[in-house]
Amino acid sequence: MNLRDLHYLIAVADLRSFVQAADRCCISQPTLSTQIKKLEDELGIQLFERTNKKVLPTELGERIIASARRILKEQAIIKELAATAQDPLAGNLRLGAFPTVASYLFPQLVPLIKQALPRIRLILVEEKTEQLIQQLKSGQMDCALLALPVYEDFLESKAVFDDEFLLAVADSHPLAFNSVVEQSDLQGEHLLLLDEGHCLRGHALQVCQTVGADEEQDVRATSLETLRQMVHAGTGVTFIPQIAVRHEPGIRYIRFAAPAPSRTIGLVWRKTSARGELIRQLSGLVEKAAIVDRADQIDATAET
Repeated sequence: MNLRDLHYLIAVADLRSFVQAADRCCISQPTLSTQIKKLEDELGIQLFERTNKKVLPTELGERIIASARRILKEQAIIKELAATAQDPLAGNLRLGAFPTVASYLFPQLVPLIKQALPRIRLILVEEKTEQLIQQLKSGQMDCALLALPVYEDFLESKAVFDDEFLLAVADSHPLAFNSVVEQSDLQGEHLLLLDEGHCLRGHALQVCQTVGADEEQDVRATSLETLRQMVHAGTGVTFIPQIAVRHEPGIRYIRFAAPAPSRTIGLVWRKTSARGELIRQLSGLVEKAAIVDRADQIDATAET
């Protein structure tokens, strides 16, 4: 058994197909099948159930596959430790963020990273929170921007900025003429929310429950831009995080009276990561990008 065999094993487990696994591993399908069969013979067990239509891991195979994943993860950590020792501020950096942060912060953040960390090859990933946590756990992600708190024992986090929510209404809405809005003003309003899986939805529902606002049950959006267009059309009102405020005709953004609803965005990484110095510098750059973006959005809000 060698590490190459473990890569083959995991590819078959992930894809449930010898043909697709062979493509991923850049070898022929007969070669892959032969290597998996040799591994089964060496261990004296059957790892996969094979039919003409599907490939499924056996119960014992699932346990061995899980162990193989841990072994390859440790191998990756060894390589990372060695590379970091040579140059802690070089190499690939896989940075994730959930959609209601990624689309608005990355444009400010990427130039700062390129300027401050020129030897870093930046790989950006936009995913929902649950997927990002899984990728952090599996080692596919180095760090991610998530809404805090994150309750995972294997993760460390650092708060980098607070993102206040503003109320977005059509400029014909009765609240559009308010300079500030109380949370109680939302009572009876139809609040437009994002679809399931978006952490912003959870924040908004908390306010709904507090003030007695009603979620618009018939309409749920997959992005903030869709929410923005629905507000513009007069379908309802919504929360827009300050980082996502964009000046455009037909929509008013109104600040909440203190204490305003908000979310805390943090940089999150594995406790076992060997890239502490890089993450420390990255957190400072995220803070700087958020300050620049916040200043831009304050100006935009003033113009509305």
